[in-house]
Amino acid sequence: MESFARLTSWLPGKMQPPGPVVPVLRFSGPIGVATPLRPGLSLATTASAIQRAFSLRGAKAVAIQINSPGGSPVQSTLIFNRIRELADEKKLPVYVFAEDVAASGGYLLALAGDEIYADPSSILGSIGVISAGFGFDKAIEKIGVERRVHTSGKYKMTLDSFKPENPDDVKRIKAIQGDIHKNFIDLVKERRGERIAEAGDDLFTGEFWSGTKAVELGLIDGLADIRSKMREKFGKRVRMRLVSPERTLFRRRVTGVDAVGAAELAQIDFSAPGLAEQVISAIEARALWSRFGF
Repeated sequence: MESFARLTSWLPGKMQPPGPVVPVLRFSGPIGVATPLRPGLSLATTASAIQRAFSLRGAKAVAIQINSPGGSPVQSTLIFNRIRELADEKKLPVYVFAEDVAASGGYLLALAGDEIYADPSSILGSIGVISAGFGFDKAIEKIGVERRVHTSGKYKMTLDSFKPENPDDVKRIKAIQGDIHKNFIDLVKERRGERIAEAGDDLFTGEFWSGTKAVELGLIDGLADIRSKMREKFGKRVRMRLVSPERTLFRRRVTGVDAVGAAELAQIDFSAPGLAEQVISAIEARALWSRFGF
């Protein structure tokens, strides 16, 4: 066998025996936050690629690259569940590689991996829940604007930006956040097990760390890039095959969303209906990235 390997190593690339295949999925951008011209990561935008990755003939494992500051806890969980269902069904290990950021919902996605790796300078963690907004009640009072809203339902205007903050509203939203946070914590404990035992509940304060520190805390399994680790696991002849969402004749490719900057804001159609929603979604995506210095 060893002599055969030495012999085939001299053959041209196309004539050499094929190596093991590892399909690669790439999840990039805010989760569930749609920006102008680009959809956010969601089960709808990733399901077909996930299915094809786990169905690739001869696959030895599935590798996932993640670069996400988080977003919707629901969409994060839906994507996580789909990956784990297929991993169990196909009996394939899953390896996750964090790039710049895998925080909040981005780290929840990373938990789908049987092993998680990152760069020493990657940002990971932020295991918490956040809700943010603005208060405009004093502003509209100062400029003499009267707002008229009619609702049916006592709490329909909970946390309305144009009314003074109501302590009862804050209490209700914090109770919801507590439920979501508990679900997140339970999932981290289930997936990371004894590896995070020493760090304890200090992991769940919403703090985030570098890749180097994340190894110490047990949030990830080591520092490595996808090519090096897959070659270590499956040999130097491993073939990594990127699995992207499908392109159709009438629909442009659905991809993850990268950081939103001035270039994307410049593409907003300021004359189109829904302008406010376009601007707000772009700002929300930008704010998610900026929390981690990007």
